[in-house]
Amino acid sequence: MHDYDHRKLGQDLDLFHWQEEAPGMVFWHPRGFRIYRALEEAVRRHMAAQGIDELRSPQLLRQSVWERSGHWQAFRDNMFLLEEDERPAALKPVSCPAHLMLAKQANLSHHDLPFRVGELGLVHRNEQSGALHGLFRLRQFVQDDGHILCREEQVVDEVRRFCAALASFYAAFGFHHVEVAFASRPEERLGDDQAWDRAEAMLAEAARLAGLEMSQHPGEGAFYGPKLEFVLSDRLGRAWQCGTIQLDLQLAERFDVSYVGADGKRHRPVVLHRAVLGSLERFLGIVLEQHGGRLPAWLAPDQVAVLPVSDAQAAVAEEVARAFEAAGLRVRVVVADSLGRRLRDMQLAKVPFMAIVGAREAAAGLVALRQGAAQRVLALADAVAAVKESAAPPLWS
Repeated sequence: MHDYDHRKLGQDLDLFHWQEEAPGMVFWHPRGFRIYRALEEAVRRHMAAQGIDELRSPQLLRQSVWERSGHWQAFRDNMFLLEEDERPAALKPVSCPAHLMLAKQANLSHHDLPFRVGELGLVHRNEQSGALHGLFRLRQFVQDDGHILCREEQVVDEVRRFCAALASFYAAFGFHHVEVAFASRPEERLGDDQAWDRAEAMLAEAARLAGLEMSQHPGEGAFYGPKLEFVLSDRLGRAWQCGTIQLDLQLAERFDVSYVGADGKRHRPVVLHRAVLGSLERFLGIVLEQHGGRLPAWLAPDQVAVLPVSDAQAAVAEEVARAFEAAGLRVRVVVADSLGRRLRDMQLAKVPFMAIVGAREAAAGLVALRQGAAQRVLALADAVAAVKESAAPPLWS
């Protein structure tokens, strides 16, 4: 296990752990869950900037739903099967069917399209125990699962919007190189060849007009449609498929979803399945390894540590901490042990900022603000402003 392995970092930084009583499921510690919540909030801001309305759908759906979607036939071995009122059911491995059911309930017209919804959906997949691997392969995780229903003539714009939005999101986490693959029809699939010809042609044209250079992955599409896969490269040169957009001409038919067109008639929409991360847990594992646990300040579990030089400054240190907290920052006050030991501990904990309060600083309303090897003495308000600016979360428009 290398030093940057996220499983080791999770233990060393007190972020998360696993236990055999819950295989493939994460116990998030308070520090780790702060990172997780910051990631969730970033995903929500990004979804909102793309005009995606967040929703919440059920965890448990009956067998009839999964048969209609095709998952019962194609994915049953990887589903957790249960009974609900003595009827077969399953915990959802994806949110697609529920989103289609919601779209049908919306009784859409052409004025409502594109209809964009998304969910940070908790999903369960019955992975083989030998395949489980830290945050990278779990049985319970959260997907940024989104769906866009649109007319055929809107597909190009929607795919281009999605592709443009990906680059800025990944860059905020330190990933600047993204490769794209076109995954075409698999051997086991829904629908006829004519529908697949249309779907592949539409997605390929949209990708071309988005200016994408793509490798070809024949036979690796979803069972309901072709897809674009977006692959990140990390510091170790490993490739990670995270984002995807899939063009689906099957599920709207299967769930009887339609919209009233300008001609007053009912038409089937194109369904675009989209995700930027895939699994939030997996993406967080990739980010931890990419940065060796030294996360960008906006994502760090503790953004600033306040350290009084001695017990005499403990009360002032609490006031300093409250000032940082009032600015919306994640703060901890560290008083135990010698100052040198505390500084070392905070460096090992990879806290991006340390605010040191000695007798001189306490008397003058100052703090010694340390970031890495650099240190400057600032008025408290200026120190708060400096950390807040450095730790500002990414925004998208």
